[in-house]
Amino acid sequence: MNITGVIFDMDGVMVLSENAHWQSWQVAGKQHGLQADYAKFLSCFGRTNPDCIGVMFGELSSDESNAIADDKESAYRDIVRAQVPLAPGLHDLLRALRARGIRTAIGSSAPPENINLILDAGKLRDLFDAVADGSQVKRGKPAPDVFLLAAEKMGIPAKNCAVIEDAPAGIAAAVAAGMLAIGVTTTNPPEKLRAAGAQHLFKDIADLYSSGFFE
Repeated sequence: MNITGVIFDMDGVMVLSENAHWQSWQVAGKQHGLQADYAKFLSCFGRTNPDCIGVMFGELSSDESNAIADDKESAYRDIVRAQVPLAPGLHDLLRALRARGIRTAIGSSAPPENINLILDAGKLRDLFDAVADGSQVKRGKPAPDVFLLAAEKMGIPAKNCAVIEDAPAGIAAAVAAGMLAIGVTTTNPPEKLRAAGAQHLFKDIADLYSSGFFE
């Protein structure tokens, strides 16, 4: 294993944000007279907002879809700003990777405003070499685009990158990118991540850090 770059998904990996996202989808749906369904919400992890809106609320006009997405992300940032739910062990793992000369990047479907909030409020900005987000690619996960862009920004070949993901769509994207797919079971059971192609599984970031996997 010659891993010289590690790409982190954000929601469900770096931040344990399932509850914040669920609350914010409920708020946005209510503002537009729509009811969010929890089971459908769970199926959207790792996907872009337009994809999630189609799954949860059905076909809508682009204007209404964009308005719902904007309201949802505004509500999410308000919730998270009050208390950033950083994953335990995240700072430790990032510093350990830095000490070993391994580059780090974020590869997330989240909008840049959300990523910047987490980087600044969580005091993480200096621990990452690159950021790739959903606004910078044409196709969302399970397409590999965001991870390939993150690798390009780090200046590391895809074959030398590992991806840490919590969602089947993200695992599938990592596999499609030709990267080592590491699953954390924070939002999905092991069998779903394994079926999507995860090559290694850990309970969460703290478990991954304590395992010494990258040593």
